[in-house]
Amino acid sequence: MDFKGKVAVVTGGGNGIGRAACLGFARHGAKVVVVDRDAEGAEAVAAEIGKKDAVACVADVARAADVRAYVQAALDAFGSIDCFHNNAGIEGRILPTAEYDEAVFDEVMDVNAKGVFLGLRHVLPVMIRQGRGAIVNTASIAGLVGTPAMPAYVASKHAVIGLTKVAAGEVGPLGIRVNAVCPGPIETRMIRGIERQVSPNNPESVQERYSAGIPLRRYGTAEEVANVVLFLCSDLAANVTGAQYAVDGGRTAAPAGVSQASVS
Repeated sequence: MDFKGKVAVVTGGGNGIGRAACLGFARHGAKVVVVDRDAEGAEAVAAEIGKKDAVACVADVARAADVRAYVQAALDAFGSIDCFHNNAGIEGRILPTAEYDEAVFDEVMDVNAKGVFLGLRHVLPVMIRQGRGAIVNTASIAGLVGTPAMPAYVASKHAVIGLTKVAAGEVGPLGIRVNAVCPGPIETRMIRGIERQVSPNNPESVQERYSAGIPLRRYGTAEEVANVVLFLCSDLAANVTGAQYAVDGGRTAAPAGVSQASVS
């Protein structure tokens, strides 16, 4: 896990999984570009890393001009982009498809799918010129299976996995790897928001119910997802591309939460 002399760009870097990835890259020697539409969050993470080793960039990942700007900011500050964690995402509403608002659907697809596409569109040419690079897109277990009442989120995360596979096939011969990480429920702002939407009066009951369906019986942490991101960006994963890694405590492997006690 040696990132000395390398530059990592992380979108959604101001909190949650993105923040953990930024701190992880920095801890292992990388220069880091912290991208987030939340200026305060991005600047706080960059300050935590240190001015010499990190810069903050405010951007809406669904806007091409903003994406071009964070790519240029990385090149201006550090001269290259070796690792790209294409991570920014939102959950949208928790509603059945028959009731889902079109404007919310569009917003989720813009951030989660178009934002990932635009990141690939503008970072890949830099990596192609360099003849090297590693990209990890943040999908979700919602990109592997259906989740009732989350049509926009599920559609967007299936799209991320598709984009990952397409890009991996295109740029593999050029020395660039593209993979996806698929978190399950993770202790972040996003899962707290989902819990409140599902049960405004008793969100703790949602965590209990969700955790009961996970073989490890708990939510994951942002750091646990970031560790997989770092692995996939590192030389340890030199022969890994076009793959999607579930970081979900076994949720998709045993969706009914099968335990040793239940099968003994």
